[in-house]
Amino acid sequence: MFSIKRDMKFKGDKVLWSVIVMLMLVSVMVIYSSTGSLAYRERDGNTTYYLLKQIGLFLGCFGVLFVMQKINYRYFTKYAGTCLLIAAALLLFAAFGGTSINGAGRWVRIPLVGLTFQPSELAKIAIIMYVAKLLTFAQNDRNCDDSVLSQFWQPGIVILLIFHDNISTALLVSLVCFLMLVVARLRWKLLGKIVLIGVLIGGLGGGALLSIPQDSLEKMASGVPMLKRLPTARSRIVSFFSNKEGNDDHLFQSNQAKIAVAKGGLMGRGPGNGMARNVLPHSYSDFAYAIIIEEYGLVGGGFVMLLYLIILFRIGVIVRRCTRIYPALLVTGLGLTIVLQGMVNMGVCVGLFPVTGQTLPLVSMGGTSLLFTSAAFGMILSVARSFSEEGEVEEEELAGEKSRAGSGPEDVEEREYNDPENGYGENEMVEELVEEPVQSTGRRRGRQQTEREGMLEDDIEVIGDKGLDPVEEELEASGREVLKELRRRGRRGMD
Repeated sequence: MFSIKRDMKFKGDKVLWSVIVMLMLVSVMVIYSSTGSLAYRERDGNTTYYLLKQIGLFLGCFGVLFVMQKINYRYFTKYAGTCLLIAAALLLFAAFGGTSINGAGRWVRIPLVGLTFQPSELAKIAIIMYVAKLLTFAQNDRNCDDSVLSQFWQPGIVILLIFHDNISTALLVSLVCFLMLVVARLRWKLLGKIVLIGVLIGGLGGGALLSIPQDSLEKMASGVPMLKRLPTARSRIVSFFSNKEGNDDHLFQSNQAKIAVAKGGLMGRGPGNGMARNVLPHSYSDFAYAIIIEEYGLVGGGFVMLLYLIILFRIGVIVRRCTRIYPALLVTGLGLTIVLQGMVNMGVCVGLFPVTGQTLPLVSMGGTSLLFTSAAFGMILSVARSFSEEGEVEEEELAGEKSRAGSGPEDVEEREYNDPENGYGENEMVEELVEEPVQSTGRRRGRQQTEREGMLEDDIEVIGDKGLDPVEEELEASGREVLKELRRRGRRGMD
């Protein structure tokens, strides 16, 4: 039963909630200041339109956050494969029948509604969900099973679909997947091989890309749709390393961002007094951080960077609280994606990276990016809530309500979920059986201690009657049978 008092609350990590709210407030100030020229071009000077639009999007973001934080993280495991399949289908559709916006054909238009969104934003979350599931199933007592790499072809295909139209996003997701392999304890030897292969492919690919003249590459890309983003990528790389070549537009954007940063100084020029907002083509999205520094100075820019560092710190705190493998990997992947995307955007604005088109999470103007970033934060908050004292108390209360009401649809659903045949992995199952859960109250601990003492007395009586050796043989035999059954169900769940 839905309860406003119980369900419409800031649950999970309160610090993370505070950071989200502060980033949204920063966004409101930046958007209102940086959309002046856009408003005069498209809305007859109505600057309030984009402010109200952004506020409306944030209301939708809060709705997404509240819904996602309420969902148990176990369902993210169950539907990871389905989400990956949907993301792949949408990316294929965008590649051949997508809508071109700002020179990029990676948008899908929703029928009847008329809204557009980027499938790559959904794909990022789906890939992380699926990779976390793969790595969870591959865990053993010491490290991650080497055979897990052979199952990466599925997320690899989705990354390639992203790469053909959004190279920077594909590289970002690939880096996050690699870091998840590190966290999942894949052997260092294999990690080194992956790095070596990545460096070789990147070096050879980058060298081949730069060796082809810009005009020839554009002609080649015009006949092959899968290569249409390569001329843009080459131009941005050349523009970054040399001021003599490359697209003038890319040089202009980068130079104007640097000028904005230089003019900001320590305290900035004041809200609404920046000049870059009138000359930068995408000051409200790709170069929002440059506007922040120009108007609020290094103090404002440092504050925004600090917020993302706090996110990274809280991600570490939540991961340490997790007593299950999958939620820890899920939070790691989602958190690193958000933080690294923010750092890349900041790096572009200050001249550390080539122009990439990556937005500043929860700050830049946009619909798709805001909503899916909110979904990612909601999933992180869901895990944080599950492994907090508040979440454990809620589970106890819910279990009590179910026991009083009797078996119902929710009980059946829970049993179906915990069945390995429905996607619950072998290793998660083993954890459920052998891992001692975190206790939330002294009363519960006392009750369980009493139960354990009673069971111990019963076991001692059985050993006294039969002798130690027969009991030991029975335990070993039953243990082997249980492990065989768990492995069999785990493999069947993966299939």
